[in-house]
Amino acid sequence: MQLKIYNSLAGEKEIFKPILEGNVGMYVCGPTVYSNVHLGNVRTFLSFDFIYRSLMHLGYKVRYVRNITDAGHLTDDGDVNNDRFVKQTRLEKLEPMEIVQKYTVDFHKVLDMFNLLPPNIEPTATGHIVEQIELTQKLIEKGFAYESNGSVYFDVLEYNARGLNYGELSKRNIEELFANTRDLDGQGEKKNPQDFALWKKASPAHIMRWNSPWGEGFPGWHLECTAMSTKYLGETFDIHGGGMDLKFPHHECEIAQGKACNDTAPVNYWMHANMLTMNSQRMSKSTGNYILPMQLVSGENDFFEKPFHPAIVRFCFLQAHYRSVLDISNEAMLASEKGFSRLMEALKIVSSYEFQLSDLSSFDLKGWKQKCYDALTDDFNSPILISHLFEAVSFIFKLKENKETISAQDLEDLKSTLNAFVFDVLGLQNIEENNNQKLDQTLQVLIELRNQARKSKNFELSDQIRDKLLAEGIELKDGRDGTSYVLN
Repeated sequence: MQLKIYNSLAGEKEIFKPILEGNVGMYVCGPTVYSNVHLGNVRTFLSFDFIYRSLMHLGYKVRYVRNITDAGHLTDDGDVNNDRFVKQTRLEKLEPMEIVQKYTVDFHKVLDMFNLLPPNIEPTATGHIVEQIELTQKLIEKGFAYESNGSVYFDVLEYNARGLNYGELSKRNIEELFANTRDLDGQGEKKNPQDFALWKKASPAHIMRWNSPWGEGFPGWHLECTAMSTKYLGETFDIHGGGMDLKFPHHECEIAQGKACNDTAPVNYWMHANMLTMNSQRMSKSTGNYILPMQLVSGENDFFEKPFHPAIVRFCFLQAHYRSVLDISNEAMLASEKGFSRLMEALKIVSSYEFQLSDLSSFDLKGWKQKCYDALTDDFNSPILISHLFEAVSFIFKLKENKETISAQDLEDLKSTLNAFVFDVLGLQNIEENNNQKLDQTLQVLIELRNQARKSKNFELSDQIRDKLLAEGIELKDGRDGTSYVLN
């Protein structure tokens, strides 16, 4: 089987040839932890979780690196007050690292809920300041960067003048961009408007700051990924992934930094997940067409008629190819719930039902497996893979009704193959076997009822709830931070 990957740099599918046979180095741009992770982020990270699982299933040893951006995220290179962490610290009246911790915990909690595997390495920007300073110094020494008023910028004109191509990934004509903005030349600290920050001088009010050869400041957003990816995967590695919105300027800048520093292309295969829409409209806080992952799962929203289990949300997301726009709606979620239930019912039947076995199978198991792997190796085509899984689902229901036949060997092969694709590759979970979340939600309701009873001085009801739960092996513990429970 030959794995083909759509390479955004080439604009076409290419046969995947890892640098080291049997091994894959994969870097995915992680979250900027200044706010709650949103559904669009989840879609991107879930897509690469599926790709990670698929690579391992195909026999590759994968080193998966996904960073945490916890410093230096400017919305532009001009006003340091546009740093998203600065804005959020002022809004919430918290220290920057409190913001980082709060939303990093939220990020991990949400991804765990959707059954994403953790990366092998999860480095942070603040943990690699030294490496970023060293890269900046190297770029200055090689003539690709310059210092200006305590900040350091990458010189895009110089990069292009040396026969390199800033814009090769996003297919942008940089000459046109320069022509359209020439009237701005010389304004501000930058030589050219397209130059991007490697290091920014910290204003007196800027809390997150580090010492550097150019004075106190903080790293540019693009530099951190180059520093961390090269440290853990080498100067050239196999796969770099992220959302489509990162193609320009973020990934374009990474290519330029890598080539300028190391005289080689940093990545062989660039992969980009497409956007998520809701009710056929772009998700946006400003328009109100917006929902957090927890709101979709809990049902606390105005868009969906009921809560949807994380496994169903995951199943819905995987029914679209990672490079396609995915639209979610109430109808789409209900259809996914129905399909998910049918898939899990078929798995239950094939695992526990006593079939009348035959010497011959009426199902072409070998051909079916080949189609499944053809889908998986064709740029990780999850919707086609799922459609083939449902061919097996239909067969299983007919088999139960004695309308099809199967041999003992094929039955075992069918079981193991389905389990591998459904649970290991797609990463789905059987809801019936995952009741911890429902238990927690139920106990939180009982704790709230008990709290209300205590406030109204109905101590008889309050004690009754506590004692009945204790009789079932659930001990309530009251403390300064509220009531928690322990399962005995």
